[in-house]
Amino acid sequence: MYNRLTKIVCVITIISLVGLSKLKAQNNNDTIRMSLKDVEKRFLDSNLLLLASHYNVDANKALIEQAKLWDNPVLVTDQNIYSNNRFFEHGKDANTEQPLGQYFIQIQQLIKTAGKRGKLINLSTTNAKLAEWQLSDVLRNLKYQLRQSYYNLCQELEVKKLSESQLVQMNKLLFAQEAQLKAGNIAEKDFLRIKAIVLALEQDITDINKNLIDINADLKNLLQLKANIFIKPIDNLQKEIGNLASIKELIDTAFQVNPYYQLQKTQVQYQQQNLIYQKTLRTPDITIGTEYDHNSNYTPKYVGLSISIPLPIFNKNQGNIKSASFAVKQQQALTQNSETELYNNVLNAFDKLKLTIQQCNALQKEFYSKYKNMFQNMLLSYQQKQLNLLEFLDFYNAYSDAQQRQIQQQLNLQLAKEELNYQIGSDIIK
Repeated sequence: MYNRLTKIVCVITIISLVGLSKLKAQNNNDTIRMSLKDVEKRFLDSNLLLLASHYNVDANKALIEQAKLWDNPVLVTDQNIYSNNRFFEHGKDANTEQPLGQYFIQIQQLIKTAGKRGKLINLSTTNAKLAEWQLSDVLRNLKYQLRQSYYNLCQELEVKKLSESQLVQMNKLLFAQEAQLKAGNIAEKDFLRIKAIVLALEQDITDINKNLIDINADLKNLLQLKANIFIKPIDNLQKEIGNLASIKELIDTAFQVNPYYQLQKTQVQYQQQNLIYQKTLRTPDITIGTEYDHNSNYTPKYVGLSISIPLPIFNKNQGNIKSASFAVKQQQALTQNSETELYNNVLNAFDKLKLTIQQCNALQKEFYSKYKNMFQNMLLSYQQKQLNLLEFLDFYNAYSDAQQRQIQQQLNLQLAKEELNYQIGSDIIK
């Protein structure tokens, strides 16, 4: 029975080592070590959503040039096709010297009134600004997602490292307990309790590896990486947060740089400009032209001037003006709402960051350091039978939970910092 248990323990250890080395077994070509700065540079250079948004900005800037162009002149021509049993008869009669045939030529030019052209240029310029703010907002959201994934990857690797370290120690204890069981010094139930911890750690590491695969896939999507590689962070979670500015300064900065809020404000400007433009459409445009009529008027060679203007009797663009007026009021309400949301979002993120900083104080760091050293002493005490199994397991569970909480606190600190930067719209907190 004891030999069988020994074989089981060996098999368990081999399986666990294989599982633990699943990601480590990748060769250097399969693993990319990247800092957050490297990841962001790759992201800015290759992300297709950003590239598409850049193209949208360029497209809207091109519309400004289009709005500056004048309308093309219109050429109108008319001539006889068939007369006197002849096609396209022109020239003069051979006997009477009278001109034959007729043709008419006219050139027309549309002239926009009431400053429509300048107001259309203003609309196109504001629309280009909207595209730029949309690009900034897309960049803000994607960078926030990128940094969350990066820090979550750091956290999972730290938890995995902790679990692997505990597994090594518990495997050593398991081998020692197997020898004690074989010698009849401990009960089998005590041996199985240690074995259960080993199995639980192996399962935890397997779950962590699954999470790492998912997070790594998210990062590869953001970085447009298609190869079968693993991104290993160089940075760690143990970063200090610098001094915080006052909440008033942070809120004032947010109102100046937050892309979404600026997008809403620019939308108000666009709708106001559109209302002005719709009102100018009440004023009719003028079409001026010069014409030449050969051989079809009171004089054989008639040159005239034509002026046309629509009479604004029925359609004075009333519906579009009313619609644009409501659109201004609607956008003003949306902008006021986004102002309130931005104020509260920055305030909430600031309060959460302060609480997180307070939690990660120096006293807690000292506690975790002492707790880690004490675990080694407790493990040795149990092996020397100075502790019973229940006392050891109780301490082990508390220690394991404390270590994971420390890593989670470090992650929470970085995520809280990134959330405040996200709400402000700029990397104010380093």
